[in-house]
Amino acid sequence: MRDVVAVVMAAGAGTRMKSSRAKVLHPVLGRPMLSYVLDLCQRLRVKRTLVVVGYQADAVKDACAGAPAEFVLQAEQRGTAHAVLQAAETLKGFDGTVLVLSGDVPLLREETVRGVLAHHEKKRAAATMLTATLPDPTGYGRVIRGAGGAVRRAVDEVEASAREREVKEVNAGLYAFAAPALLKALSEVRASRVKKEFYLPDVLAALRRRRQRVEAVRATEPREVLGINTRADLAAAVAALRQRVLDRLMQEGVTVLDPASITVEGTVSVGRDTVLYPNVTLEGQTVVGEGCTIYPGSHLRDTRLGNGVTVLDGCVLTESEIADGCSLGPYAHLRPGSRLKKKAKVGNFCEVKKSVIGEGSKVPHLTYIGDTVMGDRVNIGAGTITCNYDGYAKHQTVIEDEAFVGTNVNLVAPVKVGKGSVIAAGSTVVQEVPPDALAIERGQQVNKEGWAAARRAKMAAAKKAKQEQE
Repeated sequence: MRDVVAVVMAAGAGTRMKSSRAKVLHPVLGRPMLSYVLDLCQRLRVKRTLVVVGYQADAVKDACAGAPAEFVLQAEQRGTAHAVLQAAETLKGFDGTVLVLSGDVPLLREETVRGVLAHHEKKRAAATMLTATLPDPTGYGRVIRGAGGAVRRAVDEVEASAREREVKEVNAGLYAFAAPALLKALSEVRASRVKKEFYLPDVLAALRRRRQRVEAVRATEPREVLGINTRADLAAAVAALRQRVLDRLMQEGVTVLDPASITVEGTVSVGRDTVLYPNVTLEGQTVVGEGCTIYPGSHLRDTRLGNGVTVLDGCVLTESEIADGCSLGPYAHLRPGSRLKKKAKVGNFCEVKKSVIGEGSKVPHLTYIGDTVMGDRVNIGAGTITCNYDGYAKHQTVIEDEAFVGTNVNLVAPVKVGKGSVIAAGSTVVQEVPPDALAIERGQQVNKEGWAAARRAKMAAAKKAKQEQE
């Protein structure tokens, strides 16, 4: 196959999105829609990727960071042919295939584009376009065919006649061009009669006038040509990509109990025999091992789960690492930098931040653990707090193996709790607890016999006196 240079059109503002953000930067399943097109170009192994930028050019360039992209500026957005024309100088002398894509079509599949390129080369065409037949073609340019099904031209919707708008075959906005033919035909495109813009489909008409071959390949899955122009289009694209990801996971052995309510981004990895309950969200670079169970309402981002982990209802885990056999929740919150070793437990209404929970250790409920290094087989009682912040700086708490921390304990950092020690319930610990010691810090209890009964009698007498006065 001939060398391919991709030209990605990403200069438009996207006025129908009604947004201060450039259209191609709007996220689709956690990533800018443009990134899907750039990834596609990489998988196709194109020789170069030229991104035409204009509106919010610097922000678009930043979104392309890490991708092997070069940038061409379209300072004034005057249509799709005008956009490609900006790359003409860069393409000068190139004798291969120019693949033109739109940055707002994130659903395109690699096999579809490869099919267009293969057809283009097989037919030795000057141009090959991708089309699709839609039940409702509103918003798309129409493909007008002549006798024998040959493509006569493609017309933008606003420029189309009433009869042409009845056509349901649409222009998907993807083209393969023979580079020399494209560069010559671009100079022949004239401004449209309605919007006074320069449209890339007019290149096809110019090629036909010179009796050069123009081909079309129809997409087998029309949904993949969905271009995002409105918020409704954005929602439809998110739904389609989400289903695509979930279909792949189910084929790989993951149980997805309610696909309509579950969101898994394409960057997430999930092991086989894992079960995802309804309303689960997995985002970013999250990795879930085999045989895990994630219950309803849990939200994981950039978090690694080992094998056999149970995440109960309503947990929020961010930038954390969970080893094999751990249990979390319900309603546990792991903030960045949290790490649970094998078979550790963080229970209901617990918060952990930038801490290590040792193997087999338990933080069952109603507890905050922050900036803490916890050893193995430690038990933390309900209501325990690590007081890690003094108003100016964070300080560390160290709890060694097999320590037992009673209920409602305050550990005022920096502090160390020795191996095998016990801290009595209700204590506020401000000094080191030696190994195997008992730490008790409480005020002296005073019991006043009969005080409560006397108080009740006094209150009853006052109430009776008030009633008699009334």
